[in-house]
Amino acid sequence: MSSYGLLLVLEGGEGVGKTTQWQRLSTRLAESGAEVLALREPGGTPSGDTIRSLLLDPASQLSASTEALLFAASRAELVAQAVRPALERGVIVLLDRYLLSTYVYQGDARGLPMAGLRAINRFATDGLVPDCTLLLKLPLSESLARTHARGSPDRLEQEARSFHERVARGFDAAGDPAWQSAHPECGPIVPVLAEGSPDQVALRCLAVLSARWPSRFSELVPAFR
Repeated sequence: MSSYGLLLVLEGGEGVGKTTQWQRLSTRLAESGAEVLALREPGGTPSGDTIRSLLLDPASQLSASTEALLFAASRAELVAQAVRPALERGVIVLLDRYLLSTYVYQGDARGLPMAGLRAINRFATDGLVPDCTLLLKLPLSESLARTHARGSPDRLEQEARSFHERVARGFDAAGDPAWQSAHPECGPIVPVLAEGSPDQVALRCLAVLSARWPSRFSELVPAFR
């Protein structure tokens, strides 16, 4: 294993438990002695957090293109100021969302051209590819029920069911090896069943990491049994 760190990403639609797993995994990895930096998109830097407020505010009225550019601007700042320096120090960086979300939300769901999204995000990330993306999967009816139960939905959560259906189809497509071959900038994407207790889902996530990097993660799996 190189001294360079790992870039791990959690992805999925609204209500799949992504943020819960982001918190659990970052805590468990840190408890094992690994140096972990947990960051979320959009956000993670002072300017990124300002952009996040604008993007998620239900009162914001943004065109699809503006939305995509704001996500890319936040991502550019996050990669330059936090992610890449941490990776160069050998840190495990755990991101709540990354490039795949842009392809799904602004591409599949908003209908923006993939070529344009690729171009602005190649510029924003300077070609930084995740080492692994854990794609949490849950039936849409269940994920939307969770979102509604939380209350106070943000701007994206408030979108119509048809929007979330397009998001779900986009994430489904991303789990296909053929899709991943056509989008190498997203790195390897592994679907993970998000049904069950948070501990059960965390165990599945750790099992994926253990299979890819056994010397680094295999000892963590029994902790959740």
